[in-house]
Amino acid sequence: MITNTGYHEESDIDVLLKSTDDAAYELVLYNDDHNTFEHVINCLVKYCRHDIYQAEQCAWIVHSKGKCSVKSGEYAFLEPLCTALCDQGLSAQVELI
Repeated sequence: MITNTGYHEESDIDVLLKSTDDAAYELVLYNDDHNTFEHVINCLVKYCRHDIYQAEQCAWIVHSKGKCSVKSGEYAFLEPLCTALCDQGLSAQVELI
């Protein structure tokens, strides 16, 4: 007996055809060898509106794991933040989740 559970499994093709306009993105900060913790924390507070504790946690994650997602949302929202961080010498990129 087959029952309808309401579950629909998407195929790879369905996923590829979806529009990325409404997709979620994340701003990823990468580790580097030349920025200080203080500079990274200050940039996260200033541009990403983190509180000091959140910024410090992100800085430690970047240092220990090599990268950290510091913000998520729409591309149009994250791209200027990414540009600001990069203009301050940080390594950042907006990535599709």
